Amino acid sequence: MSWLSRVVRPKIQAVLRKRDTGDSLWQKCPACDQMIFHRELSDNLGVCPGCDHHMRITPQDRFNALFDNAHYEMLPTPQVMADPLKFRDQKKYPDRLREARHNTGRDEAMSVAQGEIDTLPATVAIQDFA
Repeated sequence: MSWLSRVVRPKIQAVLRKRDTGDSLWQKCPACDQMIFHRELSDNLGVCPGCDHHMRITPQDRFNALFDNAHYEMLPTPQVMADPLKFRDQKKYPDRLREARHNTGRDEAMSVAQGEIDTLPATVAIQDFA
């Protein structure tokens, strides 16, 4: 392999390689189909500037917007039993729990945090419907 192949080819490929504009930079509003830049959407707290549709936001984003200076402490939630009611359905309940925990990256659907809202102490619980 010549030096042209080893040195020049990777540089040319790097230049020609598609840059990552990414789907993560833009989000489409489900209500009005407007494409919104992610920074504009986060600056607007998840509300579409075109039609005022409220997008889903994570519990952490909600806590950051709610508490003074985005300063709060997450509180632990109690561990639940695997299947306290012996629930029967098309899927076993423990399998549903495992899948939901895998999809959300959380152990519980409820997140609880403690902090201050307008200098008053507050404890807030937020349910994640993802």
